[in-house]
Amino acid sequence: MARTTPHDHPQDEVRPLYRRIASELLGELRDGTIPPGERLPGERQLSEHFGVSRETVRQALEVLRHEGLVTTDRRGSHATLPGAPVEHPAALTFPVGTRGPEQGAYDRATVTWEPPPPSHAEALGLAPLRPTLVHRFESSGADGGGRRTALTSFSAVALSEVEELSRYRERPHNSGSAQLRRVYDWMRRAGLALHHRDSIIRLDDAPSMRVTRQVHDQFDRPLEITDLVVEARQDPLVYEFTVPAAG
Repeated sequence: MARTTPHDHPQDEVRPLYRRIASELLGELRDGTIPPGERLPGERQLSEHFGVSRETVRQALEVLRHEGLVTTDRRGSHATLPGAPVEHPAALTFPVGTRGPEQGAYDRATVTWEPPPPSHAEALGLAPLRPTLVHRFESSGADGGGRRTALTSFSAVALSEVEELSRYRERPHNSGSAQLRRVYDWMRRAGLALHHRDSIIRLDDAPSMRVTRQVHDQFDRPLEITDLVVEARQDPLVYEFTVPAAG
C-alpha cells in the first residue's frame, strides 16, 4: 500500500487528520491496492500503515461509510467502489470437486469447530482430539445424481496466518453455512504459495472415486487436507501443482 507524506499536501495543516487519512485510503481503494469488494485491513493494521491512532482510522472509515464508499458488517469493512471483480482462477476453486453454480441443483456447505478425523489430524500435525476448523460440502447434479461429498480440515498454520479463516475460532461451538470458495485466494494474499497434491483412487465397494487433496505452503507446512467422494469410475491418477503467493 502506497504511503503519502504530509509534505505532499500543504492543505493538511488546515483539515482534520482523519479526513486526510480518509482521502489517502480512498486513493488506495481507487488505484486497486484494495480490490473492489475486498475486506479492508483491520484498524490496527491501518493505523500502523498510516502512522496514526486507531481512533483516527475509525473516524476516517466513518467518513467513507457516510459517503457510501465503505460498508461494515460483523466480519469487517469492505470497499464498495465499482470495478472489476477479483479473479477466481478455476484451479483455486475450493473445495476440490466444486461444480459451477449453473450445474448443481443442490449445494450445501457448513463449518464446525471439532476434532478432525484421525487421518486428517496426522496429516496436519495436530495432536489427537485437538479441535480445528472442519468444512463439509455436499453437492448433487440437477437430476439428483453425481453426488459429491467433501470433508476438509485446516491446520493450525492456516488458522494463524489466514485472517479470514481465523475468524471462525470466535464461534467454536456453532455450526453454520459457510461457502469458503475464496479460501485459496485468501491463502495466497496472506503470502502463502500453495502446493497441491491430489490423489485419486477408485473405491472397490461402490461406483465412486475418492480424491484426497493435501495442500502445503512454500515451507512445506500443511495447510489443509480434503477427502472428496464422487460418483464416478476412473483409473487411479495423481497430479501435483504449485500456485505462487500473491504479489
